[in-house]
Amino acid sequence: MTTANSKYNTAEIWEKDRDHHIHPWTDFSDFKEKGSMILAEASGAYVSDSDGNRFLDGIGGLWCVNVGYGRKEIAQAMAEQAENMVYYSSFGHHTSIPAAELSAKLAELAPGSLNHIQFGTGGSMANDTAIRMIHFYFNRLGKHNKKRIITRHDGYHGSTYLAMSLTGVEFDHTGFDIIDNGMIQRISAPNTYRRPDGMDEAEFCDSLVEEFEQKIHDLGAETVAAFIAEPIMGAGGVIVAPQGYHQRMHQVCQKNEILYIADEVVTAFGRLGHFFASEDVFDMVPDIITCAKGLSSAYAPLSASIYSDAFYDVISVPQAEGAMLTHGFTYSGHPVCCVAGLKNIEIMEREDLCAHVRELGPYFEQQLATLDELDIVGDVRGSHFMMCVENVANKETKEILPAEVGVGNRIAAVAERKGVLVRPIAHLNVLSPPLILTRDDIDLLVSVLRESITEVMDDLIREGLWKAP
Repeated sequence: MTTANSKYNTAEIWEKDRDHHIHPWTDFSDFKEKGSMILAEASGAYVSDSDGNRFLDGIGGLWCVNVGYGRKEIAQAMAEQAENMVYYSSFGHHTSIPAAELSAKLAELAPGSLNHIQFGTGGSMANDTAIRMIHFYFNRLGKHNKKRIITRHDGYHGSTYLAMSLTGVEFDHTGFDIIDNGMIQRISAPNTYRRPDGMDEAEFCDSLVEEFEQKIHDLGAETVAAFIAEPIMGAGGVIVAPQGYHQRMHQVCQKNEILYIADEVVTAFGRLGHFFASEDVFDMVPDIITCAKGLSSAYAPLSASIYSDAFYDVISVPQAEGAMLTHGFTYSGHPVCCVAGLKNIEIMEREDLCAHVRELGPYFEQQLATLDELDIVGDVRGSHFMMCVENVANKETKEILPAEVGVGNRIAAVAERKGVLVRPIAHLNVLSPPLILTRDDIDLLVSVLRESITEVMDDLIREGLWKAP
């Protein structure tokens, strides 16, 4: 409905959206009845719906509005670029000034010799691109059997056909097909919270590395092209691997001539307090980094696949007379998107947002950790501005509530009613707010989440769906 305070016709917009817009991750069990919440305006870390209700955005759009909403200088830079030259193809020997400048800036920020960039418009595209280029790379080396990609259960790498096939979140495959020709192989998620009973974290790490080595042995190293891993797993549950995991997995890759892809679509551009997490947080330099989201802080669709010098030296050798590197997209290196990325990075550097996250991230973690005293909270995990609360039926057994209870959705709905947006993923609630949050914002977010979990606990008891210990 349209309220007296609203300048938007909410009912009309709601109906148009319900009737014509197919949303990502649509829940058709109630969408046609409930429709969508219509977000209309935003500033800083807050968004407002079409009726003027204001919410603290604990989701950051979708892990992506890192510098916050309403940055006029990004909008102005995009407008000026659109007026000056909105677009030209980057195919072949054409470029634009923003694409060249952003390529050089990313090479400066990325670790090691990761100096070569292919642009796309989203994380799925970045990961698809990386896999296609890896197959091309090994073909150029004459190793045509090196095609298999090892991924992890509960890893998330996108929703295009190949990227979703790489994704190990089983729920996302429901009703859909995935590539199932043996090319994609899976190993265990490094979920420390759900490690085997009696096993400490060091032993758990040992077991994960041993599983990886055994998988390579069973497949034959000569058939395995790459291992793809998020530094911290995102949509699969904000899973933080045990100490030393990434370094050791990288060493196994090096020993077997397997390329390591760090999927930093979420973790790059400040979410963990650094422009890239692979080296600065996890002390290893991968062969390839894929990134998106915070690269432009969602002001324009933009992604990048970033390759090492050694990789580039192989793919940049002419194949045959007249042959080309036939990969890329109409909007690869789009000037307006690249300008958004450049201005976004400029703001992050000028305001030292990475240092801000390193300062406030531990406070955010500490405040959220207090929720562990609630009877339904089994685990609070994550790092800095990438956090998760796992809700369980029983803290001792770690048993989760039945899916039909919808505990994550319930908590998110109550929080929304109280003015805070958090993301429900099954029995989890995920937090990935803009990096500009203040201590007061964090206090508000955590207090509302506490109130919301407590209210849902009371509701579940009243409805006979859960018994407090």
